[in-house]
Amino acid sequence: MFWTIIAILLILWLLGFSFHILGGLIHILLIIAAVVIIIKVIRSVTNS
Repeated sequence: MFWTIIAILLILWLLGFSFHILGGLIHILLIIAAVVIIIKVIRSVTNS
């Protein structure tokens, strides 16, 4: 589920650079996706 959301956000971010669609919002969504990845990695490391 997380990887699907991350992939969608990454594609939207790239489209934002290409077509200047919702530029600021796309960058905020990318930052949120990066934070989610970091949290997921930290949780998997601490659970092991």
